[in-house]
Formats: sequence, C-alpha cells, structure tokens
Amino acid sequence: MHFIMLTHGYHKNFIIYYACIVNFCTFIFMSLRTLEQELRYTWLSISKMYNEEASKYGGSMAIGFALLSLNPKKNTPSTSLGPKMGMESTSLSRTLRFMEDENLIQRIPNPEDGRSVLIKLTKRGLEFRNYARELVMKFNKTIKNEVGEDSIKSFYKVVDCINKLIKNKEIFK
Repeated sequence: MHFIMLTHGYHKNFIIYYACIVNFCTFIFMSLRTLEQELRYTWLSISKMYNEEASKYGGSMAIGFALLSLNPKKNTPSTSLGPKMGMESTSLSRTLRFMEDENLIQRIPNPEDGRSVLIKLTKRGLEFRNYARELVMKFNKTIKNEVGEDSIKSFYKVVDCINKLIKNKEIFK
C-alpha cells in the first residue's frame, strides 16, 4: 500500500532513482571477488574434475576421499571416518555401503567394541586408493609447479587463519 502511494507524482521519480542506485550497488557488490565465492567456485571446479576422472572407473570423488581416509596398513574404526571426512553419518553410511558392494572395503566387527565396526581395504580397494592418491599428488604437484612453493605456503597460511577465526567464533562477535 505504501509503495503504491509513493509512486504518484514527485515520489515516483525518487523511487526510480532509488531503484537505479540499488541495482547499481548490487551489480558492483556482485562483481566484487569475495573469499567465499572464490573458495566455492574453486572447490566446485576441483570436485567436478575429480568426479569426471573417478566416473571413468565407476567411482566418485567422495569414494576416492573415503579410500584416502582409510589406513592401508591397519583397520579403521568407522566412527572415526565421519569427522575425518567432514561427512554426515547418513552420507557416510551410503558411501560405505556402495564401497562394500563394489568390493573396495570389508566391514569387520570391532573386537574391542562390539557396537562399532572396523573398515578394511580389500585388494581392489587398495588399488583404487593408490590410484586416487596418484591423482591427488599429480594435482598438487601441478599447482605447486604453476604457482610456486611460496604461494602454496601463503595459501595454507590464509586457510589456517580462516579456520582458526571460524573455530574461535571471531568473525561475528
């Protein structure tokens, strides 16, 4: 109702002027590069790259990440995987079920705790893990060669700072 009343006469020109300023400011703000946008865009690109490669073998980035999170020499408690991977338990369960169906892992009862399960890599799972590791190492080496060691160190410093500020709830005090 108030908007309709303001659009008559002199106020109509003010509304149009105001709308132009808002549109201009929105355009300027949206065209600014922000850390969140760059991190999200870059992560999506990396994720797409790994998923494209993994799909050639019937896998996904999540499966590769899970394989890399498992200890190849000793069995891994399933309860330690979720926090390690930053994955919700339902997504992790679905991923582990798929990996078991594909003979990448075996679930073994934990002899020390009957309520939990240990995850063991199968021979096939170890082969896929090694391939996933090669891909990650190749990606990291390529980026390091492109930007240099100092830039990589600076990147880690920035990421560590962001995580510290978030963990300590210092952003929105």
